[in-house]
Amino acid sequence: MISAVDLIALLPLLILTGTAILAMLAIAIRRNHRLVFLLTVAGLLGALALVPMAANMTPRTVTPLLLVDRYALVFTALALAAGLVVVCLCRSYFGVRADQPEEVYLLILTALLGAGVLAAGRHFASFFLGLETLSVSLFALIAYPYRDERALEAGIKYLVLSGAASGFLVFGMALVYADTGTLEFSALISASSTLTIIIGTILIVAAVSFKLSLVPFHLWTADVYQGAPAPVTAFLATVSKGAVFVLLLRYAVAGGLGQAPALVNVLSLLAALSMLAGNLLALRQDNLKRLLAYSSIAHMGYLLIVLVAGSKVSGSFAAEALLFYLAAYFVTTLAAFGTITVLSPSDREAESLDDYAGLFHSHPWPATVLASALLSLAGIPLTAGFVGKFYLFAAGGLGELWTLLALLVVGSGLGLYYYVRVIFQMAKPSLDIAGKPTAPAPLEAHLVLVVLLVLLFGLGVYPGGVIDLLTMAALR
Repeated sequence: MISAVDLIALLPLLILTGTAILAMLAIAIRRNHRLVFLLTVAGLLGALALVPMAANMTPRTVTPLLLVDRYALVFTALALAAGLVVVCLCRSYFGVRADQPEEVYLLILTALLGAGVLAAGRHFASFFLGLETLSVSLFALIAYPYRDERALEAGIKYLVLSGAASGFLVFGMALVYADTGTLEFSALISASSTLTIIIGTILIVAAVSFKLSLVPFHLWTADVYQGAPAPVTAFLATVSKGAVFVLLLRYAVAGGLGQAPALVNVLSLLAALSMLAGNLLALRQDNLKRLLAYSSIAHMGYLLIVLVAGSKVSGSFAAEALLFYLAAYFVTTLAAFGTITVLSPSDREAESLDDYAGLFHSHPWPATVLASALLSLAGIPLTAGFVGKFYLFAAGGLGELWTLLALLVVGSGLGLYYYVRVIFQMAKPSLDIAGKPTAPAPLEAHLVLVVLLVLLFGLGVYPGGVIDLLTMAALR
């Protein structure tokens, strides 16, 4: 039986569910873009406001499927905030590109619900349900501009490959269940590391590696990033990947990752390949969305350092490092794709580097936001990315992962080159200022960029408040 306390702990997810139902009914009764947008914003703000109330009831096990603790709630709040940013960007983007844009908000709400279930998941059933709720929503979001061949192609690629990854995931879960007789993460730590469990876990990691676009499961990433609408790409790069990482760390800690050296070695290899390949593939890109796609592969490799270190250091510090890096990465990536959204005219997206030549002269405000985001991705001091990478070094040092840390340094050096290359392109004097993309976005899109820029430097200059919050939210 679910008690009243359980319902309070689940309030953010229940509000999300209720908002999705209300949005669906509103669309069915009468299509009104502004109404559905305002309803979605109100629902997200309401869910965010109820996170502290839910935190007072934690930790709370709600059925065998969900563990609502502060670790899950902090990520849920982060995902809700990112979803709010994406919704504001979608209003201007889809308002001029889609005849019926209302369902975009419904899909974002269901995707956020899947992310919340993943963050609180402690059971393979909730793992699968949350992941598929998130993924199915993303299929439709990616291909939403159905008249755009690139968007349809990106949606189909993600659908087909994601379906194959789900097959690996279910087969891996079946192998683990066949050997242990349970689907709970916590029961794995007392189980013997048999060949069946190791193979099953490797299959699960392979499926998750697709969702995180880790090498060699990364081939879809650049095409999907380029083909998807810019705000959807921002959501895919942040909430989708962050939710999977949050659950993966819980699975690693609860399931006793450190007791399986073979699995630790597999994760270390994935991290090394992703850091190197992601940065090398980004070096010669002339398309900003593809450049950010390959950059995201490298950043997921960086984050794997925390996961591998989690088998050697305390789960609380690993969770703190993961959540802070995700917060910094969310702010930075949303700022980058938010700039692309604001600059994109109604007939195309501003994705070619030629579109950004002389941007500091033609549109200094969006250029400043984008340059700051790129510097943060590079890990330059006084930005959120610098503190995030400091956490990675601390986790890797405590775990004595010297090889991975060396590759992190090499990858960061390579990344600095292609990030600064874009900034130089924006600073280049341009004689064709009249032909540059305009910034037709409404006021809320520019306000979102202001907030993101403040957070980007705020987390870099004064991270103490956020760190205190994350310390309370760490896994025990």
